[in-house]
Amino acid sequence: MRLEEAISEGIQHAMKAQDKVCMATLRNVKKYILEAKSATAGITELSDEEVLKIIRKLSKQGVDSAEIYREQGRQELCDEEMAQVDVLKEFLPQQMDDAALTEAVRAIIAATGATSLKEMGRVMGVASKELAGKAEGKDISEKVKALLAQGA
Repeated sequence: MRLEEAISEGIQHAMKAQDKVCMATLRNVKKYILEAKSATAGITELSDEEVLKIIRKLSKQGVDSAEIYREQGRQELCDEEMAQVDVLKEFLPQQMDDAALTEAVRAIIAATGATSLKEMGRVMGVASKELAGKAEGKDISEKVKALLAQGA
């Protein structure tokens, strides 16, 4: 099943279960999908990767908003944002844990033959493509920097 169809089904299930947070979150995702389709003439479907990009963006925005609310002492709004982020995470691929990320980055460093921090750009180019969706860019960058500083 395509991701866009899964989101539509999720909206239906949320409506039946009267889950207002899930329903509002998925409707928002659906809105962004429709906007992306109408932004370019002739597009009738988005690929799963394009839909994942939208979901990742919304998830990151939700986490950032929740952090701002938490800093301002508005816990109820923080909790609301995080509830929406939890709904979005159900549609995102599983993120790599620290050990798996370390091993993947070590393998990429070995494959590229990088030996110093000067070659971080080359390693990041490969790592960003291979690990897209599996780990946050910031985490990948920190891991590459740490491993190159150690000499991998």
